[in-house]
Amino acid sequence: MDNSEKGLAKIKVSNGEQVVFTNDDGYWELPLIVENAIFVIKPSGYKTGLSEYHLPQYYYLHYPEGSPTLNIPGIPPSGPLPSYINFPLYKQDEPDKFSMLLFADTQARGIKEVNYISHDIIEECIGSEAAFGITLGDIVADDPALFKEISESTAQIGIPWFYVFGNHDHNRDLTNDQQRDDTFKRFFGPSTYAFEYAQVSFIVIRDIHYEPNGKYVSSYTEQQLSFVSNYLKGLPIDKRVVILQHAPITRTIGRESLFRLIEHRPYTLSFSGHTHTLNHVFLNQENGWNGDSPHHHFINATVSGSWWVGLKDETGIPHATMNDGAPNGYSIVNFDKSDYSIRFKAARRPANYQMNIHLQDDILADSLLNTQVLVNVFAGSERSIVKMRISGFSEWIPMEYAPQVDPLNQWMHSLSPFLDLKLSNGKNTEEALGWKMDPARRSTHIWAAKMPSNLLPGTYHLEVHSKDMFGQEDIGKRVFRIR
Repeated sequence: MDNSEKGLAKIKVSNGEQVVFTNDDGYWELPLIVENAIFVIKPSGYKTGLSEYHLPQYYYLHYPEGSPTLNIPGIPPSGPLPSYINFPLYKQDEPDKFSMLLFADTQARGIKEVNYISHDIIEECIGSEAAFGITLGDIVADDPALFKEISESTAQIGIPWFYVFGNHDHNRDLTNDQQRDDTFKRFFGPSTYAFEYAQVSFIVIRDIHYEPNGKYVSSYTEQQLSFVSNYLKGLPIDKRVVILQHAPITRTIGRESLFRLIEHRPYTLSFSGHTHTLNHVFLNQENGWNGDSPHHHFINATVSGSWWVGLKDETGIPHATMNDGAPNGYSIVNFDKSDYSIRFKAARRPANYQMNIHLQDDILADSLLNTQVLVNVFAGSERSIVKMRISGFSEWIPMEYAPQVDPLNQWMHSLSPFLDLKLSNGKNTEEALGWKMDPARRSTHIWAAKMPSNLLPGTYHLEVHSKDMFGQEDIGKRVFRIR
């Protein structure tokens, strides 16, 4: 601090459990927990410093002895507690309207897949006007040594970036659950923390925990729930509370305890990744949520799609279509005070590429009665309205919400029996595809309708219109022939 500087009052500081406010002179006091992080909760209207990788610097890791000696280093020894710990904050303008980039499961296996991320996603995001970005865990695929390369690439976007701990981000050399995220902490800081921007409060929770047998579960610890409770006590009721974790909240042990802490608030929202599908979930009493209105949980599209697998394009990058038939990509979340909207963006595709229409190219006139149109609206939900019409006709035909396996995705997965065949150049098909694809899953964003039976032979185009829960409208078209 400069001699003329004074500490900031009423700033929240936490040890990961207790949360206190700084006094009028900026001083604070907390119980010291060995092998833990002490961090400031960035308030609205301020920013923290950034590392060379655009990682927010808001914490102090108190690990006097450091992590055990590991093949992939964990936290270096912090030594004795210093005489003071200051957290620099700088004033910044935070308008009520802002956006964030939301990634999930970049999940790189080796530097080749780090390059996939760079070319498929990062390059088109460079220069983004988003206020910041967040990756919802599974940053790597069991190789935390790649955190540096991932951070270097993501930093090229040029905005602050936050990270969530995922089940593939742990250090396998450690068996104690409390230490499994040590390498994560060395790069990114605490795995449970919070920060505020404008009228929104973001709470990141490490929901992935490991049992003695090495298996992981999605759960909350008592310490994490205490942190959330203590933090929310001083938070204005009109702020939107956004929970970010890796696995869907519907799978999380202890979610009811978290719900009790937030369900009385009028503005809540939560995000996750993990499933390699894109899904809107609306939680009610059947799911343990007792709020006046359903809680919206959004399972984000994954950057890696289906783990960077499938046929490669002319640039050498696999199509990586997710298991629900949606392309790999990311989301742009827009906030306006307590309101929000979510917009999906497919990797390296136009912004208006929001659906696939499944209809055969050539249809026999006498089979029209049995011809069905299926539409995969990638970011659609049960609250979307989808309709279609045929060129030359003014009438819109309502489409029925019909979750099922995406037919194109099913066809791509049908290629897997050929994985054992050898190609003419001696490489097997699995190597050519990148990796064997997992089975196709039921998609929660499919709509269906029967084709009209009164079409005469000729060439037509089908127009599909969708309107999502945020009022965002999209149109898709497909040309077909009647014979």
